Amino acid sequence: MNLILLGAPGAGKGTQAEMISKHLNIPTISTGNIIRAALKSGTEMGLKAKSYMDAGQLVPDEVVIGIISERLKEEDCQNGFILDGFPRTIPQAEALDSMGIVIDKVIDIEVPDEKIAARMSGRRVCENCGTSYHLLYKIPREEGKCNECGGTLVQRKDDHPDTVLKRLTEYHNQTEPLKGYYEKQGKLFIVEGQEEVADTTALTFKALEA
Repeated sequence: MNLILLGAPGAGKGTQAEMISKHLNIPTISTGNIIRAALKSGTEMGLKAKSYMDAGQLVPDEVVIGIISERLKEEDCQNGFILDGFPRTIPQAEALDSMGIVIDKVIDIEVPDEKIAARMSGRRVCENCGTSYHLLYKIPREEGKCNECGGTLVQRKDDHPDTVLKRLTEYHNQTEPLKGYYEKQGKLFIVEGQEEVADTTALTFKALEA
């Protein structure tokens, strides 16, 4: 089964991708990971991506799509794959279609913005050992201190409310239109994100079987 996972930053998309990958024994293709792998292995497309990155420019769609196309030809993708983080825009989705890559289902993990903001802005990470906490859901025994090593807990830049809001706005403007694109193709399945990860996973698996 060839899948695309959609969802705003902080909606728990990565966790669901991991669960589906284990359930169906198919790889998750994360754009960031495969670009890094292409850079490391020095493929033609990887070298093209490097030239843009070295110049401080965004890697253009045709190069990203070329890297993804190379990755999808590998043996572990022959029984299916999960695209996580691609496509991000309708032109990217159209390019994927024009390459003849057939997508069976698009699963959209829906979580209201206010819940995402609360989840992400409440996260704290130990600057020493990297253990994660949350001001509502995983409270440290001593305020501002890590249970594991006593290190100081900090808020990552990505979790700052202003950054979260900016990322959500970008998602709604650039990526959310993909819902309509795939709905017209009859491939869109919406999963309402739940408080418990296991409950969201159960709904995701139900969508896979629909």
